[in-house]
Amino acid sequence: MAQTTMTVRTDAQLKATFDSLCKQFGMSANTAMNIFMRAVAETRSIPFTISVKETSTERFNRLMEENRQAHLNEPEMTLEEINAEIAECRAERKNKTV
Repeated sequence: MAQTTMTVRTDAQLKATFDSLCKQFGMSANTAMNIFMRAVAETRSIPFTISVKETSTERFNRLMEENRQAHLNEPEMTLEEINAEIAECRAERKNKTV
């Protein structure tokens, strides 16, 4: 099979860490990159999960929307009901601290 050269730009510290780990694995960085490329070519996918973590704001917004959807058909509470629920929660909290 014909060989070719590939140039990759990366952070110097990342490269040093990668080279060090590859050495501990008993292979060169070149061998590790070839293993990675073969895995991608054979599976036609990246051989590990790539995901984006949800930010705390995104999570909050998602949970708020889920909560809103879950309670969409519930009737609105009156001011008296809201105040009664607050009073009940305060009483429970007071009983727990005593």
